[in-house]
Amino acid sequence: MSLASVARRAAVVAAAVLLLGATLVPQDADARAGRGGSFGSRGSKTFSAPPPTATAPGAAPMQRSITQPGQPGSPAAAPSAANRPTSRIGGLFGGGLAAGIMGGLLGAGLFGLLSGSGLFGGLGSIWSLLGLAIQIGIVVLVVRMVMKWMRSRQQSQPAAAGAGAGSPSGYRFDGPGGGSATGSRYGYPGSGGLSPGAGYGAGSSYGGSSHDGGEIELEKEDFDAFERLLSEVQEAWSQQDLSRLRGMATPEMVEIFGEDLAADASRGVVNKVTGVKLLQGDLAEAWHEDGRDYATVAMRYELVDVTEERDTGRIVEGDSQPVETTELWTFLRAPGGRWLLTAIQQAE
Repeated sequence: MSLASVARRAAVVAAAVLLLGATLVPQDADARAGRGGSFGSRGSKTFSAPPPTATAPGAAPMQRSITQPGQPGSPAAAPSAANRPTSRIGGLFGGGLAAGIMGGLLGAGLFGLLSGSGLFGGLGSIWSLLGLAIQIGIVVLVVRMVMKWMRSRQQSQPAAAGAGAGSPSGYRFDGPGGGSATGSRYGYPGSGGLSPGAGYGAGSSYGGSSHDGGEIELEKEDFDAFERLLSEVQEAWSQQDLSRLRGMATPEMVEIFGEDLAADASRGVVNKVTGVKLLQGDLAEAWHEDGRDYATVAMRYELVDVTEERDTGRIVEGDSQPVETTELWTFLRAPGGRWLLTAIQQAE
């Protein structure tokens, strides 16, 4: 093999590595408020899994919290920014089996280039570099489409897995046609969302007992507030309005939101979430602790989630098609106060 041939093949390999390396840079799997992570405080239940519901049979453990394991939380205090892991997935292939398969294919292709047989069996003409670029481009596009389809299926699986189960709290919304005449997406007595035998009202109890020993009952207005906060928090996030978020979330949550918004600003991008629509909701638990009321709600909702370049408006992550996601949001209420978002967890 001549020196010129070796040099040409080395240049081709370098181009392939640079192109695929740029594609494989870790990116946020979700860019909505919270970035698809699990963070915040749930009082003494921060590191305990919420009870399973039909909407969310399981919940991911907390990744970021001011609360220390084994100690009651203090959501009114702001957390330290140090040593808080972020929820990220390794770029295009996302890790796991897909990453192993695609990594093997990439390694085999590069070996073929070095050995003279080409990325896909030989590119022995003056058009080899152009042919390689075209083939790599096709592979990247196909893999992106496949991974996007797989993520879409994974997001809808938690709700489907629990479709035949009942909520342990008796609080359930079964689809866009249910709920109240006022548009609430949660079931409650008289709304049609619950049967008489699964009533929500006097004598009902929800959630496990806290160290205060206080299970609490919620009213229709509480559920309406949860649904309203789901949309308003995402709206304030999209507008990068920390002042408005301070009126809807605890200082701990606002600080985490602020860090994520600052990270976006440093990248020159802005995340916009629109079209938020609650599809199904279950109350996982509600309790009283340290003079505060807590409620954890599983919610499956639809949204349009895109990240744009701040200067040009060009979409760099996501697209304009609605997607579904399932999360558990925990709300806190001080005596005489309003509900505030105090934690977000991803469904499993």
